[in-house]
Amino acid sequence: MTRKEHIRAILTLGLPLIGSHLAQTSIWLTDSLMLGWYDVEALAAQVMGSTYFFILFIFGSGFAWAVMPVVAEAEASGEVTQVRRVTRMALWITLAYGAATLPALMSAERVLLALGQNPVIAAGAGDYLAVAGWSIFPALMVMVLKSYLSALERTKIVLWATLAALAVNAGLNWVLIFGNLGAPEMGIVGSAWASVIAQAASMIVIALYAIRIFPEHTLFRRFWRADWEALARVFRLGWPIGITNIAEVGLFSAASLMMGWLGTVPLAAHGIALQLSSMTFMMHVGLSNVATIRAGRALGAGQVAELREGAEMVILLSFAAAAATVVLFLTLPGPMIGMFLNPDDPDRDAVIAIGIGLMAAAALFQLADSAQVMALGLLRGVQDTRVPMIIAAVAYWVVGVPLSYVLGFVLGWDGVGVWLGLAGGLAIAGGLMMLRFWRVSLPKQRGGASAPSGASGA
Repeated sequence: MTRKEHIRAILTLGLPLIGSHLAQTSIWLTDSLMLGWYDVEALAAQVMGSTYFFILFIFGSGFAWAVMPVVAEAEASGEVTQVRRVTRMALWITLAYGAATLPALMSAERVLLALGQNPVIAAGAGDYLAVAGWSIFPALMVMVLKSYLSALERTKIVLWATLAALAVNAGLNWVLIFGNLGAPEMGIVGSAWASVIAQAASMIVIALYAIRIFPEHTLFRRFWRADWEALARVFRLGWPIGITNIAEVGLFSAASLMMGWLGTVPLAAHGIALQLSSMTFMMHVGLSNVATIRAGRALGAGQVAELREGAEMVILLSFAAAAATVVLFLTLPGPMIGMFLNPDDPDRDAVIAIGIGLMAAAALFQLADSAQVMALGLLRGVQDTRVPMIIAAVAYWVVGVPLSYVLGFVLGWDGVGVWLGLAGGLAIAGGLMMLRFWRVSLPKQRGGASAPSGASGA
């Protein structure tokens, strides 16, 4: 393929994925936006509660993301049975994982109090998760089915189903948070109900589509029958992805805890800045998914040259998007942060002032964040997951978290210092993971050592 053909293929597959990730993130963004207009204290509690939920959710997503490279490789090599086996067992694992995490979600208030959070914010987060915690089941099933459909290059339905969930969530937020259309005014608990219903609706739509379009895969027929070999393969490939995910998300969650120590207003500013940077990050996540799918397909077809050239092009597109984000964050931080706040809120000016500094810090780590997520996508595509897990743990927790604490509290740089620590951890992860792909994983494929063991890189 020529460079133009690579770019066209990447964008054809990637734009719907980027859109679906943006829509998925917008479900949380809508919660924050509407709760910010409702009450800053409710916003801070939702930031804390959603951070707590996301830590548990993102580890379970590792088993869902493991579906993507395996299904892509199986489809390219004509192994239709393997597609069904892997996807079905991924659904098994994520449902079991959801059941295992539910008690932790229901006891969130006690955990947050033990971590030194403000009692009022901890209570609000606990109320939020007492309802929103149940969405762990449909949310993880949606992740598995999205990975399955994306690997089969059915990305448009993923986009439209997520957009529909966003619309449902926004409408229900408007009704239940503020008590419109005769509904009771439920505040943060209304936002939680909206999220649960939206996730369940998305799961039903995507499952029905998969059954209709790919009847030969019979995903849900005799669903109770175990396939221990496929389950073991998904587990072997998925748990390092989950640990890698949680290492990165844990870095940002630790930052949220630190911002909570600084007070409600800094935490609210952090939540808004994090939502905005998460939105732009979804461009890179979508392109990373494309990298995983196309690398898996190249692996299944034995096309190492296509793997290398495709990797170059997808990284180039991601870096271009990162450069545009830097300009946006440095030129329009105030108006973007202001969208989340009621003009009459007495804390509005203070939140914006802190948020502008955080957005400048976020601009610094855009290229590093792009590098690490693109390298991860490529490494997952060739089923190299264990060494990247170690790199992530060291970069984020040995470097990033301590650096955030030192800059934010020891040196007294407050929120900006916390965010500069994030930048340091991401920069190290990005550099080392890129080296891993180009110097180790790709040469292994050239040398013919590309057996799909599901545990390469160990």
